[in-house]
Amino acid sequence: MKFSGKVPMSRNKRPRIAIPARLAESTSATRFSAIVTARKLAELIWDAGGEPLTFLPVSDIQWGERLEAIDGILLPGGADVDPARYGEVPQSEHLYGIDLLQDQADFSLLDFAIQTAMPLLTICRGTQVANVALGGTLLQHMAKPHINHRSTIEFTNLESELGLKNSSLSTSCFHHQAIDRLAPGIESLAFAAEGHIEAVRYPGDAWAYGLQWHPEDNYKQVPAQLDIAKAFIAAARG
Repeated sequence: MKFSGKVPMSRNKRPRIAIPARLAESTSATRFSAIVTARKLAELIWDAGGEPLTFLPVSDIQWGERLEAIDGILLPGGADVDPARYGEVPQSEHLYGIDLLQDQADFSLLDFAIQTAMPLLTICRGTQVANVALGGTLLQHMAKPHINHRSTIEFTNLESELGLKNSSLSTSCFHHQAIDRLAPGIESLAFAAEGHIEAVRYPGDAWAYGLQWHPEDNYKQVPAQLDIAKAFIAAARG
């Protein structure tokens, strides 16, 4: 079912992209805990032609009301998902930043995006959230974490729908977890050299894709990363 509450958008206006904020203990600009959106991520969406809008994570969530004027959803990177979400107990001392409110907001937003067929792009943690929400599991800690890791990944399918012209892509990664069991209905599209899934397509008719890497890190040096964001914005424009 396509969400019908969206306000029609002029072709000349920037599509409005909802980004759930990340909860931070502190920032240099505030005296208290903060909600944040990575500046590079917001700039990526802006440079691709979109209008990035940050949304506060709350426990009593009515996404249909909050997103009436929104054209697409971006679920960004962040800290780890609570292993209880995929039926496990903590098994690694490297787990960090687990926040039940953050999980609740992200999982409910992902469900809203899928149920309403709204254009969706997930990045890093966001892709892990989607895999878990749809019935998959995560590797709690990789044998060789990708921290400030640069690598070339290979696409096996559908790279053209992401705006890419080649099956190889230079990426920037920052994650210590990865998809373990892929959720039913999710299609794997690209892989790292060691075999971890790097890109997926979500079930349904909407433009809905997930990346394990961070396209915002190097999109000014690797134009293909910007092409992915432009494909997302084009889908949000309708």
